[in-house]
Amino acid sequence: MSKLIELKGISKSYDGEKVLEGINLYIRDKEFITLLGPSGCGKTTTLRIIGGFETADEGQLYFDGAEISDVPAYKRPINTVFQKYALFPHLNVYENIAFPLRLKKTPEAEIRERVTEMLKMVALSGFENKSVSTLSGGQQQRVAIARALISHPRVLLLDEPLGALDLKLRKDMQNELKSIQKAIGITFIYVTHDQEEALSMSDTIVVMADGEIQQIGTPTDIYNEPKNAFVADFIGESNIIDGVMLEDRKVRLEGHTFDCLDEGFGRGEPVDVVIRPEDVDVVKPEAGMLTGQVTAVTFKGVHYEIIVDIGGFKWMIQSTDYVAPEATIGLYIEPDAIHVMKKSKYSGKFGDYSSFSDELDQLSDADAAEEF
Repeated sequence: MSKLIELKGISKSYDGEKVLEGINLYIRDKEFITLLGPSGCGKTTTLRIIGGFETADEGQLYFDGAEISDVPAYKRPINTVFQKYALFPHLNVYENIAFPLRLKKTPEAEIRERVTEMLKMVALSGFENKSVSTLSGGQQQRVAIARALISHPRVLLLDEPLGALDLKLRKDMQNELKSIQKAIGITFIYVTHDQEEALSMSDTIVVMADGEIQQIGTPTDIYNEPKNAFVADFIGESNIIDGVMLEDRKVRLEGHTFDCLDEGFGRGEPVDVVIRPEDVDVVKPEAGMLTGQVTAVTFKGVHYEIIVDIGGFKWMIQSTDYVAPEATIGLYIEPDAIHVMKKSKYSGKFGDYSSFSDELDQLSDADAAEEF
């Protein structure tokens, strides 16, 4: 896939507060790329700069090799689907989808042909005369997508488009969006704070925090090879433990030496060590590389989520085997389950499950600040 969009040194401030700092990123033609991060990380500002709704304070924006920083939004071959859809309540489904073509004074026969094509693509054939106010959230979402695609843009921007849907419908729409993107063969740039959504849909994920790009990679790379403690914590669950690299393929943590697969660190270099909860085996205490006391057990359907105290640091373990609270268990960790990272400004901020609970996670999501 060839390079379609490129951001070079993009920075942006609001009221003296920097929300983007030197963003360098390229997006390939026909790629499904997701900007992922918490509220306020700068992902929506990045999207709005690409769409022409905001202008960067510094840096250049290129489209197909041409600088377009000063090109207004309506002249860019880019359309946007917003979370609230922005449908016209006084128009039916057909007229909502046809609206961009009517603005261009497209002949009626061509409008009819293209609206029919779009309705079929988004599985809404037969809904032409329905009022959009009578549609479900998922159906309204499809109308918004059809309207955005009918003018054949090169790029579709999607800003948290599934945020208003319930969980099951959101998962269904994730699959539909990916199928639509493959079918029409254009670039999708997607913004979300939902890690699972990003992992399941994207060709490439751009993880952002504090107005900066933390890591760019495939979903597999981002999950298995996080660059720092922020990425490791934000993408899935992670135990992030202070360690010391003794030599290539040997790291010391929790007072024990472990074999690992990592190389290229300095001897005696302090590091962050990531161990995913699903990669830890629960064994009898005498068979464990580490031992600890279970402080909480939660049944999650396909596995148990177990919090274990090891020397005052709370680990999370996911296991299909039940263990009782307050039991002493052993932990066995294979070398390929250990991932060593350089220390960063995020070191020490994540990875301990002392205060972990689903309720706290839900509260933090609900109370998240408005996205920049």
